[in-house]
Amino acid sequence: MALDARETLYMVIPAYNEEATIAAVAREWHAVLVQQGGPDSRLMILDDGSKDQTAAILNGLQDELPQLQVIRKTNSGHGATIRMGYALALEQGADYIFQTDSDGQTEPGEFTCLWREREHFAALIGHRVHRGDGLARVLVAFVLKTLILLMFGVSVTDANTPFRLIQRDALKTCLDHIPEGFFLTNALMSVLLARYQLPVRYVPITFHPRQAGKNSIRLSKIIPIGWRALCEFWQVRRSLR
Repeated sequence: MALDARETLYMVIPAYNEEATIAAVAREWHAVLVQQGGPDSRLMILDDGSKDQTAAILNGLQDELPQLQVIRKTNSGHGATIRMGYALALEQGADYIFQTDSDGQTEPGEFTCLWREREHFAALIGHRVHRGDGLARVLVAFVLKTLILLMFGVSVTDANTPFRLIQRDALKTCLDHIPEGFFLTNALMSVLLARYQLPVRYVPITFHPRQAGKNSIRLSKIIPIGWRALCEFWQVRRSLR
């Protein structure tokens, strides 16, 4: 079902050194946006200071994809880039904001599973039942879920999934408590949605192996990632008192 003409959908996609996949990802998600969205909807891809040809490829796609909006920025990391995209989407009047990644691991055809339920939930979040991105990522997800339970006393099904649709007001409520530059923006958003008892549904999704490039998470990084998450979560927890 197409969007109401009064509603605006923004798709927020961070990209860093994704020259092998970015053209296909942009075309696939732009097609979904055009099918579902109105004229003011945008596919917002934020190039996080890529060192390869990602920026040049995106620039070459702008005539082909009229609702593509490319944001170029200095490198600040995945979480900080997502937070920037969320803030820009709100500033530009988005009614619904969807976030996914640029590595081709999520399935555009599954967007409708979230979209058709949009009026009934503050947020709809993908649940990666079968993950194709390796043991290290699975362990990081387990560590993250455990930290969230210990730190905030809430259990989340899949805290950091890069496949989520959220209503404007719910996003604003969460973003007000997520500092700029935050490491795990989506994970903290999941915590805040649970903390404020907003209606959330986790929807099983397909999660493909990375299509190209290198997986940035290795087993050796699990302890440093866990420690950084713990420190940043602790600061936010104190601010929520």
